[in-house]
Amino acid sequence: MRCPFCGSENTAVKDSRSAEDDTAVRRRRVCESCGARFTTFERVQLREIVVIKRDGKRSLFERDKLFRSISVAVRKRPVDRDRIDQMVSGIVRKLESGGESEVPSSQLGELVMESLKRVDPVGYVRYASVYRDFKDPSDFAQFIEKTALEEDIDES
Repeated sequence: MRCPFCGSENTAVKDSRSAEDDTAVRRRRVCESCGARFTTFERVQLREIVVIKRDGKRSLFERDKLFRSISVAVRKRPVDRDRIDQMVSGIVRKLESGGESEVPSSQLGELVMESLKRVDPVGYVRYASVYRDFKDPSDFAQFIEKTALEEDIDES
């Protein structure tokens, strides 16, 4: 593993432990050249997933990008980093077990929305405002009204 500080490939693992509900291994490393310490994560990747954007462009799925987008939606909300990691891991598992190597961005967005709806209703609305491209406050009101109606139907 290359040191992110000095670029040396001479690093050593000082500690390893399970992370993210046993779906990853967290390793503490130290660079033997500059002495810097850093953490890496190792995860199983069943297949490479390509995301097909709305404009037809294709790009490799990035777990970190998904983590960041969910983090933005729940910023200043009572959702800790571990819960976001669990959400991301669950979404990745669904994508990998789906059998398809290419996934439309709309499907990925819907998976994020489902997950956020269960975890944090405010984060859910924040994410929806970007994902569904709300233009004015009435879009928020209509979305919240529709969501409340769906919840009433689900409860009956």
